[in-house]
Amino acid sequence: MKKQFTVAIAAMLVCGTLSLHAQSKTTKSSKATTKREKTTKVKTIVETADHKAIRELQEKMAAQQAQIDALTQQNTAKDAALAAAQSTAATASTQAATATAEAQSATAASQSQAEAVTGLKSAVTDLQTANVSLATTISTTKIDLNDSINSPAVIHYKGITITPVAFFAFENVWRERSVNSDINTPFNTIPLPSANQGHVSELNFSGRQSRLGALFAGDAGRFKLSGYFEGDFLGSGTTSNGNQSNSYVLRQRQFWGQAAMSSGFTLTGGQMWSLVTETGASTNNRTEKLPNSIDAQYTVGFSWARQAALRMQQKFGDVKTGMFTLAMSLENAQITNFTATSATAGAVPTNFFFSGAGQNGGLYNAFNGTYANNVAPDVIVKGTFDLPKAHFELGGVARFMRDYYYPITGINAGGNGYTTQSAYVSDTKKAGGVFGSIRVSPSKLVDLAVAAMAGDGTGRYGSSQLADATIHPDGTLEPIRNYHGLFSIETHPTPKLDVYGYYGGEYAQRTVYAVTTPGALAGSFVGYGARNLNDGGCYNLPTNPGSASGGSPSASGCASPTRYIQEGLLGFTYRVANSPKYGRIQYQVNYQYVQRNLWSGVGSSTTPNGPRGLDNMIFTGMRYYIP
Repeated sequence: MKKQFTVAIAAMLVCGTLSLHAQSKTTKSSKATTKREKTTKVKTIVETADHKAIRELQEKMAAQQAQIDALTQQNTAKDAALAAAQSTAATASTQAATATAEAQSATAASQSQAEAVTGLKSAVTDLQTANVSLATTISTTKIDLNDSINSPAVIHYKGITITPVAFFAFENVWRERSVNSDINTPFNTIPLPSANQGHVSELNFSGRQSRLGALFAGDAGRFKLSGYFEGDFLGSGTTSNGNQSNSYVLRQRQFWGQAAMSSGFTLTGGQMWSLVTETGASTNNRTEKLPNSIDAQYTVGFSWARQAALRMQQKFGDVKTGMFTLAMSLENAQITNFTATSATAGAVPTNFFFSGAGQNGGLYNAFNGTYANNVAPDVIVKGTFDLPKAHFELGGVARFMRDYYYPITGINAGGNGYTTQSAYVSDTKKAGGVFGSIRVSPSKLVDLAVAAMAGDGTGRYGSSQLADATIHPDGTLEPIRNYHGLFSIETHPTPKLDVYGYYGGEYAQRTVYAVTTPGALAGSFVGYGARNLNDGGCYNLPTNPGSASGGSPSASGCASPTRYIQEGLLGFTYRVANSPKYGRIQYQVNYQYVQRNLWSGVGSSTTPNGPRGLDNMIFTGMRYYIP
């Protein structure tokens, strides 16, 4: 606006100047004329019209100049006012920016305060939730603590946890033919009809299989240490009887210590299940797969022993993708049920020994059995392979049977016995065999398994305890070929009910040698299951037993040893109650059919395949297991 106003004033000034210039030329011309006139005429002072016009024009110019000056002053004032306004506007703008910044700061502070308030509210809410959760946790912890104090799952002693193991049993057995035994069945003594016990039954109640034990475990960093004890009352002392107090003694079933490393290597020592016993996982102790029988001798065909041993095992892999375990065990050796017979009196040599009765001072039992003079432990190796629903085993056992004998020099003059040297010599026979098992679970409702063992001198590892050695005519030992196996089917129709069946058999091969020493005994047969043994009386009815306590078949009437024992078992277990807090109570019923077949001899035309004895047994039991 100021520029426009200045331009207008300048235009007016230009126009005025041009007009004045034109008038000035006219005036000059007029003045010259007037001057000439003055020189010629009388001087006359008169204001002409031009002078008046000039004067008026000058006056107008002076007025316009005054207006211009006034306008200039006004413009200056306006410029000053505009500068002041601009300064004021700048100040106002600055103040406005400051105010805006302060407003923004205030807004940010307000937002921050709002966020702080929101965060505080959230924190309070979280704290309230945490308090509720903490109260719940405290309540739960209090309950757990009370449970731990009042009903602990384990007992703590220093750095060791102790887990009790126990069940309390009432069991009974009815046998159609008596074997004069408690809850365990000596399968190799099933009576034939010629025995008095072959015609009478027996019914026995028992609580002796009740069990006490504990698992001790401690974490020593590199090593996981554990120890296990388990005992029952199936032992008998010199004063044990069933007359009034049933004073049977506690016996050691298992008692071992173990060190396990994270690398999969485990070392176990003590009394334990033999490595030949089928396990459910790897070769781990306490995973043994035992038949579901009440019979403390389990069932025919089952491979097992419990004895002092040192076991080493190494695991590779895991069960999800396939776990392989290799194990070796050194186990206490023993020669069991040694049998040597002959149809010829005096033909069995007596010039040897491999065992002796135990001495009380040496802590062996002098009243029950003999103990072999072992040269080496039984060496057992086994490999297992585990999958989620299958378990496979394959192993072998090496045995060393030693006896001492006096070499035979001839036969007595009377033909009843031998003459021998005065100095004895030792003889060791190698024995052993192979074993294996397969167990699969095609569904959660059924488990199938088959296990077998075959070898020389392996009878001691079968439940029937068939003879594992006999004698040569010169007095040296000879291992007997043994076979045994077991088929199992175990079903689980409901969580409370198991129904199962087993069939097993054990075999001892005929092992016979002819006497070659010159004399009256030459040509006689010595060993296990000679073909000329007298079995003519095996089916004869017993006569007067000769004593109030009964009797058994005489050697002259039924002389052959056992060839094959087989058993079928059917049973069920019903768990009435099963609580992780209060334990388990169960009822169990087993039916067992046992057949004992002898080697065929002479004198019995009705049994060309050998005499046999049969027995039917019914076991029932009730057990309470602690949790």
